[in-house]
Formats: sequence, C-alpha cells, structure tokens
Amino acid sequence: MTIDLYADPITLTAALVDIPSVSRNEAAITDVVERALREQTTGFEVLRNGNVVLARTNRGLPTRVLLAGHLDTVPIADNVPGYFAVGPAGERVLYGCGSVDMKSGDAVFLHLAATVAEPVHDVTLIFYDCEEIAAEFNGLGHIERDHPDWLVADLAVLGEPSGGWIEAGCQGTLRVRLSTSGVRAHSARSWLGDNAVHRLAPILQRLSDYRAREVDIDGCVYREGLSAVRIDGGVAGNVVPDVAEVDVNFRFAPDRSVDQAIDHVREVFAGLDISFEVTDSAPGALPGLTAPAAKDLIASVHRHGGGVRAKYGWTDVARFAARGIPAVNFGPGDPNFAHKRDEHVPVDQITDVTAILRGYLTGAEG
Repeated sequence: MTIDLYADPITLTAALVDIPSVSRNEAAITDVVERALREQTTGFEVLRNGNVVLARTNRGLPTRVLLAGHLDTVPIADNVPGYFAVGPAGERVLYGCGSVDMKSGDAVFLHLAATVAEPVHDVTLIFYDCEEIAAEFNGLGHIERDHPDWLVADLAVLGEPSGGWIEAGCQGTLRVRLSTSGVRAHSARSWLGDNAVHRLAPILQRLSDYRAREVDIDGCVYREGLSAVRIDGGVAGNVVPDVAEVDVNFRFAPDRSVDQAIDHVREVFAGLDISFEVTDSAPGALPGLTAPAAKDLIASVHRHGGGVRAKYGWTDVARFAARGIPAVNFGPGDPNFAHKRDEHVPVDQITDVTAILRGYLTGAEG
C-alpha cells in the first residue's frame, strides 16, 4: 500500500486509519510511512529504527522544531476501516480507530513534510510505535537510548489530540499501594479476627475528604487528583481476611517532582497503620510557553481562534521536558473520544491544525 503525502490531510488521515496498527503490530504502517518519506519529500535525512521512522532537515537554520507522533492504536473495536459521516454537532467527521489518537496528527505532520518547501526552522519528524502500552516498549524511549542526537530541538510538538488548542505540559502520575493487615478468622466467630478490609476505611475516608490543589503555571491551570483505582481483599465467603490493599493514583501538577509527589501522598495518609509501596511513577512536564520557539506557535494558534490550556493526563511531552526541551501537545480531535468505539475527528480541525502549523513553520501569518 502507498499513501500520498501531497493529498489533502483529511484524505491522508483516512488512509492511515485504514491501515491496522494495534500496538506491537505497527510494521505495516511503519513501512508505508518510511517509503512515503523517502520517495515524496526532499531535503530530509531518513532513518528507520525498528518500527520507528525518523526524518530531519539540516539546512543550518537557527532553530529546530521536532514533530512527534505515535503510529499505534488501541485494539480495534469494529471501527476499521474508517468512514465519513455527520457528527453529533452536525459537522463532517471521520470515524475510525486512531482517527483522534493520533493518526490525524500524524497525517498533518506527514503532509507538511512534503509540502513546506521553505521552512524557517529545521524540522525533525519522529513517528514511533508502542505508545499505547507499557512504557518499556515505547519507541520514543528506544530512540532516547539508541539515537539521542535526534532528540535535539528548540521546541517539540507532540501531535496528541487537543482540539486544535495548545495543551501545554502535562501532569505527572504516581501510583502507590496501601496495604493493611489483620488476623484471619472464621466469619462465624469474627470477634476472634481482625478484619483487614475494615482497616481500609480510614484510607477511603481520607481520599473522600481530599481537596485537590489547583496550580497556575504560565497561565495554565493544572488541577491535581488523588483517587482510589483498585481495591483487593478477601479470602472466601466465610473467612475474615487478614490482608487488604488499595491502589491510589495521584495526578500531580508539573511543579512537583516525583519525590515531592510521594512525600505529599505519605502526608495524606500519615498516622495510619498501613504499608506504603510505590508501584509506578512518571514526572510531569512544565508548559514551556515562555520559550522563544513557542511564542510564534502560540500566536498562530490565537490567530485561528484557539488558545492555550493545561494538559490533563500524562503524555510523551514529559520525555522532552526531561531533556530540557520545551514541549506542547497540539493536534486535531477531542481527547475524550480517544480509545472509544465511536472515535471520530472533525475534519475541519485537521484543516485548521495544518494551516496553523504551516504558518508557524514558514513564518507566515497562517
């Protein structure tokens, strides 16, 4: 199969949606993208690393912009191939797995690579695999290890769905497991035991009473959240359990480090007779909106009626921020429709995001 990078990016999005690319099965779409970049663009150095395709210009321009998008999707839910229809608000939309997350963003980047002849920034493109599964498989992480020289830029734009607004930075995430212990007994003689499940009550009460902090950073308001996401306990229908546990997820503003987030969660549950285990963590990313390379992009978004807001959730912008590169999320589609059976993207947003980025990359008004 081939794709036409010179085609309207709406058409290009539909073509990408029709190539199944569930995580760990991206070889087919990677082959198509690699071939298109090699055959339909000029001035790009192209590199293949596993199921990651990288391309960059080396024009000696004073700034470099990195455009990154993942090629994989969550499992297909009877929504490939895609199709065009009238959306819930009467707009024309493209339905299909990955239409929002994030093949429309990929299509925009690919189209611009072929059609922007005189950029004012050098450009690096990274199309990577396995974003939707465990971090150890993430293709962008493999590039950090194998080709770190490709991750040098003055600004990184991740094509995650953001409704055509800039969603700046991202929250950090922390998961901890809080465990209680008791004494096992027959439930007919419960007074002989100490019910570990009951000992979860003060943990749940503190979660219920918790009031999330809101933090304004560069005009973006990040709201934190502390939530129980899993409870486990019990032995049998006639046994008082002696062990119980609750997993708690803390989504924290990017002004906290992971260590500070851990300390905060410890404070929330201080004084309780529990064990505390950190099971997963990832730092957030500061907005980076004051970076010189970001200002023109922000201006272009404003000219098209968009704006800037905080990103709720964790994205790979955190990887760039950890390397000292200002990074933003910017792409077509409502992230609330990502991973859904009725996933769909308004086609006007694909057009708008393309125009905004074209104006930014060429230095034109857009």
